[in-house]
Amino acid sequence: MDDDLLGMVQIFVLGPGRVASATGSLNPFVVGILVVAGVVILGVTIGLLVHFLAFGQKSYLYQSDLQITNVEYTSQLDSPTSSEYRALSRTIENLMNETFKASNLARQFRRAHVVRIRPGDQGVIATVLLKFQFKRNTNGASRKSRIEQILSQLHNNAGTMTIDVSSGNVQPIPPETVQDILIRECGSSPELMTLSYERIIAGTEARAGDWPWQASLQLNNAHHCGAVLISNTWLLTAAHCFRSVSDPRQWSVTFGYILSSPEKRVNVRSIIIHPNYIAGTHENDIALVELNGGVTFTRNIHRICLPQANQDIPVGASAYVTGWGSLQPGGSGVNVLRQGEVQIISTDDCNAPESYNGAVTSGMICAGKPGGGTDACQGDSGGPLAMADSRQIWSVWGIVSWGYECGLPNKPGVYTYVPYYRDWITQQTGL
Repeated sequence: MDDDLLGMVQIFVLGPGRVASATGSLNPFVVGILVVAGVVILGVTIGLLVHFLAFGQKSYLYQSDLQITNVEYTSQLDSPTSSEYRALSRTIENLMNETFKASNLARQFRRAHVVRIRPGDQGVIATVLLKFQFKRNTNGASRKSRIEQILSQLHNNAGTMTIDVSSGNVQPIPPETVQDILIRECGSSPELMTLSYERIIAGTEARAGDWPWQASLQLNNAHHCGAVLISNTWLLTAAHCFRSVSDPRQWSVTFGYILSSPEKRVNVRSIIIHPNYIAGTHENDIALVELNGGVTFTRNIHRICLPQANQDIPVGASAYVTGWGSLQPGGSGVNVLRQGEVQIISTDDCNAPESYNGAVTSGMICAGKPGGGTDACQGDSGGPLAMADSRQIWSVWGIVSWGYECGLPNKPGVYTYVPYYRDWITQQTGL
């Protein structure tokens, strides 16, 4: 269902005789006024159009490499979900924001975003995307020169960091290049593609590209479970999805938010079920699916980030569960991907006598609404529980596992807790 309401303009055409009769009865003075008014309106319209094309605002994107010589590169900076990576990125982004907001480009600057941190000859090199809005008639060379002049001030105004900005390393880049850069990194979402950070999730149906890591795990070409893309060849899902059939040749994976018209279908090469999975207690309900040939990342199909091992998630934090499952217990699934916002619930509350009475173990996490309502249901199994950090980078924290019916008070969804199994995932996949 489209979100936009399209207004319709009706045009009534009268016959030639009817038009002649109408104008013939008008006073010539009135006709003259109408003609003059029409010319004025046309002139104003053309003037506004010319003004917009010449002086209207347009977004411009630039890329710059900053060498930070007094920060040592460590393995913790390999992962954009690590606390070290997030802290350094936020520090750099805040520095960029403060620098440009205090400059003569304050009105044009929109935001900065670190897309990569890598080792340099000295310290680390941070690749930063910068977004501005300039008038359309501004000179490109002048824009670039002004940005470089402001960045050159960082050498003396970087606080605790020592930053070396080599001249000439500010480069304008088109939006499609920004997209290519971001989809190579994990956890980028539609709002990150445009550096807007203004995601609005209205209703419960997703749109194309909203959850690009969501996949449908299909048994004999029919949706059976959800799954989440963590690399171009590997997906995470729930072990219980394979209780009846575990032969990879009978499984395939589709991508795209509409089941009936997927954007891509890929066969499965192998299935790795956690060796300690116990169906009766839902413990270790996690599995890996290897694709038979990797997928090429696009705006609508790319990977989510993996959290670090045993990383904590705060109680009460908002997360999103997505899937094609049924809307009520025993119901049929849906064709268009649906999304629901839930809150993380403490294990103590989830294990209360009125809830799950101690059945939630350390490899599980609960999420739902305090009074019930939004929840995963049949057909959502194996799908992701995803959460964005303050930089709008998304990570998969849970895998839909089990629960009592769907959306009942005191019976939230129970998810396999991905950080608990992070080392196992690395052992199996190298990720």
